[in-house]
Amino acid sequence: MHLLSACLYCPRLAGSSSSSPAGGLAAQLARARSLSPLAWFDRAPPRIELRRFAGPIHHHTQLVAPLCVAHVTDIHVGRVTPMAVQMAAVELVNDQDPDVVVITGDFVCHSQTYLDALTEVVAAYRAPVFGVLGNHDHWSGAAEVRRALRRGGVEVLDNVHTTITLQGERLQVVGLDDAYTGHADVARAVRGLRSDLPTIGLSHIAEEADRLWEYGVPLVLAGHTHAGQVTLARLNELALGRMVGHRYIHGLYGERDAPPPRGAVYVGAGIGAAVIPLRIGERARREVTLFELGYRPGLFDEHHDPQAPLPGRPPSEKQIAQRALAVAVKQARRDRSGR
Repeated sequence: MHLLSACLYCPRLAGSSSSSPAGGLAAQLARARSLSPLAWFDRAPPRIELRRFAGPIHHHTQLVAPLCVAHVTDIHVGRVTPMAVQMAAVELVNDQDPDVVVITGDFVCHSQTYLDALTEVVAAYRAPVFGVLGNHDHWSGAAEVRRALRRGGVEVLDNVHTTITLQGERLQVVGLDDAYTGHADVARAVRGLRSDLPTIGLSHIAEEADRLWEYGVPLVLAGHTHAGQVTLARLNELALGRMVGHRYIHGLYGERDAPPPRGAVYVGAGIGAAVIPLRIGERARREVTLFELGYRPGLFDEHHDPQAPLPGRPPSEKQIAQRALAVAVKQARRDRSGR
């Protein structure tokens, strides 16, 4: 969703060298000018960080056998993020052999043009996949995105929870529809939730974790921010925290050693981008995160310690109304165009 407050642009033409014949270099330059500037980023090999964390202590007491959850978010299948990057992320996840994959929203960018590609991407995961929608999915047409995901084998959780059995262990997965566009309903999602089973929550917007913890969900996985995409000098916290009003920008927040109603939330940096695929800073890199449920925090080295949340600022009633209107306007335009 975010690229701080401004787009930084640094085009790079890969593959040329000073030893190339003049005609060859001219041909390369002519071809480069015919491409979208975004395509110039596509030639760099994808770099995707693999980060690993233990689950909350509550899961350690509830699980006999540990479970591995792979968290992916904000894949934004479309022209901005090359399919090579998408499939590299899938391959990285599959190589870890997780028990389940969860994807926390923004499957597409701005349209329905790449829904077949989305189906291809999510169908390539070997483990069961569960997901929730994000704001871009609603802007692009939630019903159509849901159908594309279900064709690829993803179970979409729209303000509901489900119980799955993995390695002989039962796990409750709570899924919230997108809160940014006003579609989240926590009360509906947790209705009938059992306190005796290990539980994780999925939400595109991390701030919904504050409410899910109250219902006994000790770990919430989220996305939306892309970590700001520029994390040098903590510019992402300045832009997304003070200016936009997020409490949680990237990484792990909260408490894993305390029983409910306290808990933790993890905000993934994402795989794709909706505008410019530029990422600067170690924390801004594309990311796949593994959560080892059943292991005590501190049992193995983790990427970083839990962080204190920022003060945050909830959206105003006017902002909420504007966001809902934006979804309705985009849907009306699609209806008029017959899409």
